[in-house]
Parts: sequence; structure tokens; C-alpha cells
Amino acid sequence: MHRALFMAVVTAAALISPTTASASTTESDMRATLVWSDEFDGPAGSAPDPANWNHETGDHGWGNNELQNYTDSRANSALDGNGNLVITARQEADGGYTSARLTTQNKVQPQYGRVEASIQIPRGQGIWPAFWMLGADFPNTPWPDSGEIDIMENIGREPHLVHGSLHGPGYFGGEPLTGSYMHPQGWSFADTFHTFAVDWRPGSITWSVDGVAYQTYTSADTRGNPWVFDQPFFMILNVAVGGDWPGYPDGSTQFPQEMRVDYVRVYELG
Repeated sequence: MHRALFMAVVTAAALISPTTASASTTESDMRATLVWSDEFDGPAGSAPDPANWNHETGDHGWGNNELQNYTDSRANSALDGNGNLVITARQEADGGYTSARLTTQNKVQPQYGRVEASIQIPRGQGIWPAFWMLGADFPNTPWPDSGEIDIMENIGREPHLVHGSLHGPGYFGGEPLTGSYMHPQGWSFADTFHTFAVDWRPGSITWSVDGVAYQTYTSADTRGNPWVFDQPFFMILNVAVGGDWPGYPDGSTQFPQEMRVDYVRVYELG
């Protein structure tokens, strides 16, 4: 989510074609053992499980000139009674925006494994949903030295693309280790649920969408800078409104916008 300087144009090398990706289906599916999950089962309108999730609140731009005020209101994050967590970005009567940002900091902090979520993202210009992780020592170890693993990001003006990135010392902001995955049919990822995951091993992280692996980065790819991903990380789910990378809502953007999360799971890899 730290994208203040991110290039708006995806390079050809970073845009993985469906043909290339389809040949790289994750091979460890049958060897993965579930070790933690939140299935978001509960009554409609109830809060996400506080044993798993914290709310981060505030409206200070979050390092990206974002517009939303993150709240802990059920109007912005609640279970829907059908097995989903719903994070809702709203435009309020005063013209401002509210949304939610949930973290597992100090509660669920995996080190290695498959970290996976089934998500139906929102849509619209200036809408920025993300499923990502920060090093567990953050903020005592400041960003980017803490490390950041972006499992899935989308910006509303590119509904058919999702992005996966690493930020660390010497490769952050506008120059992360990054790549993108295009919907095989060119459709919007907001149309239905999709599974976004990383397979995370010592010195190596592989991204996948719906079981199709589309990129791998290793400790050899950091341009001589430290690889800071062999440590515990906590997970984050949020929907931002506006920012330097996605741009800002315009007349075409409709509110409210919802990100639905069917589950978040962590697996041990064989």
C-alpha cells in the first residue's frame, strides 16, 4: 500500500500474460496443511472476530495522500451473515469518505506458508482495495525496513489487473519488486470472488490468482539490498479511497463500494 511514487504505467515485463501464467499452476496445493483461518461466519452486522482483527483508524493520508477516514464502525466493516466480511467505503453527507482497515498485528503473525484470501473486490475510479502484510516489528522497525508483502492490490481504473509486490530497503515506493496479473478473459476482478495468495518460503515468495502462479521473487532479486522477509508478518485488509497511485474519485465513481472477503487462511507448505 505504500505507493506514493508508483509508476502509473505497468511495464510489459511486469504484465504476465494468461498463457504464461496458466502453465504455472501452484504445485504445492496437495501438500498444504491449514493452520489458521477466519471464515467470517457470524450474524449479519456483527464485528469481525476481535481475537483475530484490529481496526486501524484515522484520516491522515496513510503516506499516500488518501482521502478516507478509517473507522471501527460497523457501517464500514461487518459480517454479512452469509460467511463474508464486508469492508465498505462510503461517501458521507459532508462529502468526506469513510472506510475500514483491519490488521492481525500481535494476534496472527505467520512466518512462511501460503497466505490466502477469497475476495470480491470493489470497483470504480479512485477505489484501492488491498490484501497485504507488514513485518511484525513495524512500527518499531520503520517502513520500508520492516518489509511489505502486497498479496493483492487493485486500482479502480484497471479493473482487469491485480498487482503483487515486495517493498524493502532499496526497493520501495516507486521501485518495488512487482508484477501484475491480467484476468484471463479481460473481465473485471470485481465481478466475482477470486483467490489471491502467496506461497512464502525462506528466500522466496510466489504469487498466484485462482491457483495460477504468475511471479516469483527471491533473495537474489533485491539488487544487492537486504531481503527482509524471513520473519513474522501480520496481515491487512483495507479499501482506500484516492491516493497518488489510484488517483481520486470522479463523477463516474459510485458509493458505497464493498470489498467482500469469504475467508482468510494460512497454510503450512509441505
